[in-house]
Amino acid sequence: MTSTAPAADQAAPLPPAPNRVRGRFARLLPADPVLRRLTAITLVNTVGNGLGMTLGVVYFTRVMGFGVGAVGLVLTLAGACGVAAGVPAGRLSDRYGPKPVLVALLALQALSAAAYVLVDALAAFAVLACLVAVADRGSSAVRGALFAEVLPVDGRVTGRAYLRSVTNIGLSVGTLGAAAVLQLDTRGAYLTAMLVDAASYGVIAVLYALLVPVAPRTAAQAARAASGPNPALRDRVFLAVTGLNAVITLQFVMIEVGLPLWVVRDTDAPRWMVAGGLLVNTALVIVLQVRATRGTEQPRAAALVFRRGALLVAASCLVLGLAAGLPGWAAALLVAAGVACQALGEVYSQAGAWALSYDLARDEAHGAYQGVFNTGMSGALMLGPALMTSVVIAHGLLGWALLAALFAAAGWGMTALVRR
Repeated sequence: MTSTAPAADQAAPLPPAPNRVRGRFARLLPADPVLRRLTAITLVNTVGNGLGMTLGVVYFTRVMGFGVGAVGLVLTLAGACGVAAGVPAGRLSDRYGPKPVLVALLALQALSAAAYVLVDALAAFAVLACLVAVADRGSSAVRGALFAEVLPVDGRVTGRAYLRSVTNIGLSVGTLGAAAVLQLDTRGAYLTAMLVDAASYGVIAVLYALLVPVAPRTAAQAARAASGPNPALRDRVFLAVTGLNAVITLQFVMIEVGLPLWVVRDTDAPRWMVAGGLLVNTALVIVLQVRATRGTEQPRAAALVFRRGALLVAASCLVLGLAAGLPGWAAALLVAAGVACQALGEVYSQAGAWALSYDLARDEAHGAYQGVFNTGMSGALMLGPALMTSVVIAHGLLGWALLAALFAAAGWGMTALVRR
């Protein structure tokens, strides 16, 4: 009698292709259900951000009809308002809980961003831009406090690293969508993209509202959070850590402002290296950010990881600075090497900074501490373009060397500070 059972050495049949794809995709997602939900929220948010960041200035000038100088002035004013929003937003999240404050700020951002399509007066545009900046920077601070509450203590930094990788994926998708809009170059396409960006804030406001419930603040907790001065502003060590992290935050301005100007104006590298460099940075952050969090469990170890990142960013400055005056092919190689070095430094410095921002904060005041920490980063992002143009680009290799020394000092300073 012939057996119908498969032979022992016969391979089991493969599942259908769609199931295999779903299985591989599922393995890429985190096991923590809360982090999975945050992943979906982050993806929606950053796709919208990719549209808005890429198209914003073009929309304000080409569709709204404002001059470049006027738009620059308004965005500078809005940036200052955003810097001022972080500390009070964090304080409010300690008083009322991060989730309701975050949902309110996102709703404000959605309404303000949507109203861009209705205004044609510069004063109204300025008001809306300031409201968007306040909501954006305030929600960034509150989001950090929310992560501290909904993620396990030993998973906060890894969780933020995973979400940062997702952020880069979302921004890339949004940027591709913006490229299609720029190619169409019609008023309708720009209006649609801006409304999609605004709608993304409304969607994530709802998703955050539906997020796993956070235990409401008791009356005693709320009173303790609201009483007395802001504890983060009285914590000298934390303020110093915030300042050193603000220095390393200048690397984002370096890659977004300094690199394009340097490649186009001062090197013979192909101009497409600007976009190519940004793609290299994005890809490396997506792949390496989670791995870079290893070894950040204790403050001293986190400070060492931060220093490693700062020194890599400093080295990238010197590599980029040496690209001037070389043949095009050699300049392109140095630009690629400098961007890769910066991306490695970015993932390490960010991992160390996140760990320190949580480890050095008081458990009942994460909102206050995250508010101060994010304010330092916002200030660096606001002042960074002027530093890049007036010091780094204006002085060539010397300017890049000075920037490298600044980053290296921040890295060594962090380990010395935390060691105390």
